[in-house]
Amino acid sequence: MSKMLEDSTSGRRSFLGQLAARTAAGVGALGLAGGLFARPSSVLEAATPEEGSADVENWLDGLKGKQHKQMVDAYAPNEGWPLGFVHNFLATNPPGTAGAVLVLRHFAMPIAVGGSIWGKYKVGEAFKIIDPATKAIAVKNPFLHPAKGTLLSDDMAIDRLIQRGTIVGACNVALTVISGMLAGNADVSKEAAYAEWKAALVPGVVILPSGVWGVNRAQEKGCTYCAGG
Repeated sequence: MSKMLEDSTSGRRSFLGQLAARTAAGVGALGLAGGLFARPSSVLEAATPEEGSADVENWLDGLKGKQHKQMVDAYAPNEGWPLGFVHNFLATNPPGTAGAVLVLRHFAMPIAVGGSIWGKYKVGEAFKIIDPATKAIAVKNPFLHPAKGTLLSDDMAIDRLIQRGTIVGACNVALTVISGMLAGNADVSKEAAYAEWKAALVPGVVILPSGVWGVNRAQEKGCTYCAGG
């Protein structure tokens, strides 16, 4: 557990440190395995809601749970535990009394993406994510439509959580950064990668201007905070 926390903390510091350093320099590109990304200013510009899109401020209007509401802040894959925490919260409250929000940001954002993205862009390899079904590097989203008995609980799969009414938001800054960082793995441009990742979002996932924006809005809506790792 201590090793997991150490790796997670180190990863967050590296991610933010690189972005901050390059912002200060005014010229940098965020890299992963030698890949290059755009200027930080363009990342923030891309994070703003698109013209004509649904009012993202209303993304929590369907939040269930009159008595208990909790938001799980997922900033690392953490072997799927952010999903497990959402499931545990719902499972240990009386039926109909609890509502959950899951914010997928930073390195946890790829959990929001399905389709062929994981294999094509080598997501599992980039983030050292193991598929519990194969015990090898994941070549597909292991938390989406898993075979029965693969996860600790079948109901912690992201698609099942959404079916149960969990509201899931994905950070557009992380979506932009990570798709751009891994674009070279698919031999496509950063712009093409972003478009493909966006199109492959799990049905029901809402794109948020940023993950921290979503964390703030969920708490303003009355949700208690749970760190997902």
